[in-house]
Formats: sequence, structure tokens, C-alpha cells
Amino acid sequence: MKVQEIRELIKLVDQSSIAELVFESGNSKVKLKKSVSGTYAESAAQSAAVQETAAQPAAPVQAAPAKKEEAQPAAQEAPAAQETPATDENLHKITSPMVGTFYQSPSPDADPYVKAGSSVSEDTVVCIVEAMKLFNEIEAEVQGEIVEVLVKDGQLVEYGQPLFLVKPQ
Repeated sequence: MKVQEIRELIKLVDQSSIAELVFESGNSKVKLKKSVSGTYAESAAQSAAVQETAAQPAAPVQAAPAKKEEAQPAAQEAPAAQETPATDENLHKITSPMVGTFYQSPSPDADPYVKAGSSVSEDTVVCIVEAMKLFNEIEAEVQGEIVEVLVKDGQLVEYGQPLFLVKPQ
């Protein structure tokens, strides 16, 4: 099963009212389960000698609050955080296709792939998102100019989280 197929399954479960989905194809098994704090993806691949299981949360796991009063302020803060990046409706958002760690350069001592003011084309690599020890190059998918980098180097990012704002050309 390809990573893109798993991403599409995650999107479908996120957008639906399904709480849990188990999908089996050949030697692959994907189990998606929604919880209050987000979607969790669990993938298992079997071979003749090896069985590997990987769990990938789509949102950081947080301890459950002891009292209901403590949960309300956190719920009120979340919408404010989501409103901040979307200031101009004409800007294209480059979003994270997976949960992982954001890296703006190919190595710690190298220059960033892009920064505010950089011109990009559809196939320009703008960053790397590391997920389960795999480094995935993220492309701009739009031609334009980087207006803002929304995350910091080494920051954990969620599936669908905006990474860059691009002014399309």
C-alpha cells in the first residue's frame, strides 16, 4: 500500500463520522481510529519472517484533564490558533501531508530550502517532513512567492497543518 493511499484514507476518515476503519489488502493492514483529540493511524505489514507495526498519531497525545473546567479553556484557545495564519484569502497554503517533524533544510548546517521572499515552482522542494524515520520532501505544488513560513525548524507538525503561505503567480 502506498503512502498516498494511506493519506487519502486518513482524509476520508477525518471528514466522515466513522470512528474506526480497518482496511486489509494483500499483506498490508491499515487501522484508522478517531479519538477526541484527533485521528490515529496504525499500519501493519506482514512478511514471511518479519511483522512490523507502526502507530502514527495525527495529533499530539495530551493527558486527559482531571476536571471539566480545565478542558474548556483549552477548547477556547484552539480556534484562535487556527485563525492566525489565514490573513489573506488569495494566498495558497502548503500543508503537511502527514504527521512528523518539520525540517526547513536538508541538513542542520545547510541553508533552508526556501524562506520568505523565495520564488517557487510546482516541483520546488520547500521542506522535509520526517515521519517514522523516513524523510519526505514536500513540494510547493504551486508557482509563486513564499510569503511566510508558518512553522519553526524541528517543530512537530500535524496532518493538514499549514506550513507555508504562497502568493500564486
